[in-house]
Amino acid sequence: MTRQFCSNTVRVPRLLSLICACFVAILVTTSTNAFAGDDSLARVRKAGVLTWGGDIQGGEPYVYDDPSAPGHLIGFEVDLAEAIAKRLGVRQQFKQSDWSQLVPALSRGSFDMIMNGLEVTAGRQGVLRFSRPYYVFAERLMVRADETQITSFATIGQKRVGTLSNSLAAELLRGKNVAFYEGVEEPYADLAFRRTDAVLLDDIIAARYGAPKKELKVIGDVAEGYYAAGFRKEDTALGDAIDAAITGIASSGELEAILTKARLMSPRENRLATWSENDQRSMLGAPPASQDAPPPPTKLTTGHLILFLQGAGMTLLVSVLAIMIAIPLGMGLALARAYLPRRYSALASIYVEVYRGTPVLLQLYLLYYGLAAFVRLDALVAAVIGLGMNYAAYEAETFRAGIQAVPEGQMEAALSLGMTRSLAIRRVLLPQALRHAIPNVTNDFIALLKDSSLVSVLTVVELTKRMSITAVEVRSWAIPGALCAAMYFIMSYPLSLLARRLERRLGGGRA
Repeated sequence: MTRQFCSNTVRVPRLLSLICACFVAILVTTSTNAFAGDDSLARVRKAGVLTWGGDIQGGEPYVYDDPSAPGHLIGFEVDLAEAIAKRLGVRQQFKQSDWSQLVPALSRGSFDMIMNGLEVTAGRQGVLRFSRPYYVFAERLMVRADETQITSFATIGQKRVGTLSNSLAAELLRGKNVAFYEGVEEPYADLAFRRTDAVLLDDIIAARYGAPKKELKVIGDVAEGYYAAGFRKEDTALGDAIDAAITGIASSGELEAILTKARLMSPRENRLATWSENDQRSMLGAPPASQDAPPPPTKLTTGHLILFLQGAGMTLLVSVLAIMIAIPLGMGLALARAYLPRRYSALASIYVEVYRGTPVLLQLYLLYYGLAAFVRLDALVAAVIGLGMNYAAYEAETFRAGIQAVPEGQMEAALSLGMTRSLAIRRVLLPQALRHAIPNVTNDFIALLKDSSLVSVLTVVELTKRMSITAVEVRSWAIPGALCAAMYFIMSYPLSLLARRLERRLGGGRA
């Protein structure tokens, strides 16, 4: 025993020494890399490819699928990426990413730069290095053709205005009644359907998606902004090289040719050919928001916490209302499949398979936008109905399993006592089936809490959407993300405990 104890006491210091040696080695390696200098340009040239992130959903004229050659990307930013890569002596490669996730995707190294109508904003300057601009745009305000109260940006008041989240327009509209969208077509569709009162977006977007709608009109351009490539702040060498490339492209007339080809050339773009360091400093130092809008915060405040609580409240509201639709509808579908004639049972089966076999996000889009010409639902109503109808299909299978778990003899006994089939189902079958189904229904409600984050595509600002908006404002995803996760946990954990308790009770005490 003594020898074994002594042996262990010898091993412990050796183990600690080994751990310390590994830790020191990591520190030395990290320090060596830190002093080795920026290798971003060398890395790109060694790989032979410059990767850039964007979102094809943004569509024409940025980057989009060639209608005549599906799978082949075209757009003025594709042409610009080709020109930049050529000057660096490499090829370009596009990387698809959701537009709202471009900045965090760049930070984790998914690509070398962002170039997808990336606007220079105060919020992004805290986390990105911007190149010199390659396009000057205007923020354009549009309303319905019969609108008389909104005659300028100053007259918006608390009218509901649609825009893209995390955009320059969103900063201009800070403090106002804003509907946030993920795509560029949806804001103008909602404006035409009278779900919003105005849309503020880049003139490029307005000209292609708003102007063709005859029921809309332009009020005017309210601010000027810039598109520029975005890099990680530490990628100084790559940023300098791309700045030089864009300077050469602009001064040689190649940028004008690219913009002319895309029908984007305007008098505003002429200054890009002679863009100076003073212009760059002015662009990066100019306040992006209107004079009456509060400046963007750079850290979490009490106001953010209140907004998070409001987002959590919206998540709970949507989830509770949706499950109140899903449970009775699911039970009805389960009973139809089990006891109604074949033709009705087949219809219930088709409902279940269609809703389980298609993405809930697609169902929400079709319900809110696809049916808008016939039924114009409010965003919250569409969110509740969409999630409720989707989860009804899953509840139907849960209740059907509960019904099948009840011994057939129970129904036979009830019928032999003179009960009608409907009375036997109501008094004998359903109470027992519900005992088996309730734990799974509780688990489904937990899943519904998390799936409610999808309703942000319908402009419902729930908890996850509030987190993404806040993350851009405070220039950090870690703290808002952790706070969001904590709130989801606080909402779902009591339900998890309830589900376990019900399972133990119904399982005769087994965990």
